[in-house]
Amino acid sequence: MFSRKWDAKGKHCFLTGGSSGAGLALALALAKAGAHVSIVARNQERLRNALEEVEKARKNPEQVFRCYSFPVNTEDGSAAAIKAASEPFGGRCPDAFFLCAGASRPGFFVEQSEESIKQGMEQTYYAQAFTALAATKAMVKQGIKGKVVFCSSILGYFSMVGYSTYSPGKFALRGLAETLQSEFVLYGIEVHLAMPGTMYTKGYEEENVGKPKITLKLEETDDGAKPEYVADVILKGAFEFHITVDFIGHVFRASSAGASVRNSYAFDWIYGLIGYVALPVWRKSIDTTVTKHQAEHQRYLRERGLLSS
Repeated sequence: MFSRKWDAKGKHCFLTGGSSGAGLALALALAKAGAHVSIVARNQERLRNALEEVEKARKNPEQVFRCYSFPVNTEDGSAAAIKAASEPFGGRCPDAFFLCAGASRPGFFVEQSEESIKQGMEQTYYAQAFTALAATKAMVKQGIKGKVVFCSSILGYFSMVGYSTYSPGKFALRGLAETLQSEFVLYGIEVHLAMPGTMYTKGYEEENVGKPKITLKLEETDDGAKPEYVADVILKGAFEFHITVDFIGHVFRASSAGASVRNSYAFDWIYGLIGYVALPVWRKSIDTTVTKHQAEHQRYLRERGLLSS
């Protein structure tokens, strides 16, 4: 089992996707907790703006805050970012890695191409997997008993229409985290998997622009969360393997736990029982709504030449 406490004070925390959304919210929360913070993203202007926000959260003059522009969807890019972030600390790699890089571009599967499917995996899986690979190689080599936090999604527990290029990578992150949670016991490295639901971010607004109407319909009653709340839950849950943010997340986690480390034997069986009864009913309602959309969807496909008249 993981330690029941994790104090970020004085720790060097490395965050990908750190210029916006959950990544930035985590960076701010860690700065307020007294951590050294290195944020990584591609857009330099956003990085500079994010670093200014992190600076405002400073708790003491000894804290080191840096930002770095690197692509993290390759091992080489991730390794270069980690090397740069380690330089202010005499080459010592970070103590904790929060992997928040990623994006969602919903659409129908029959609209996809080989390129878009590969891009989906780059945005949802490789952008975190390759950073984890470079990070843990450095941690093992230097003997650092730190932690790696993957930011997946509740859509790594289930999926539905519109997320054919997103959910597969999020499911893959769970598979990777499950493997590493076992393997990294060898090195004293803790692995965590955050599975938040909808977050009200700029990325979410951009995602909704091209999202299929049926997906928007299914999500219209979805209660989302602000990234600051999600970041707080992730940090408070940094002793758990699976970190879920809300009630529905707890139900999906407990219902699909398999052999995963349990968060609470006292509560998980209750969440699991609720899921056993409620989730099949919920799923049936989802499929019924999708079926009612069939005629409109066929018109949509004909307009795009994807369905013969």
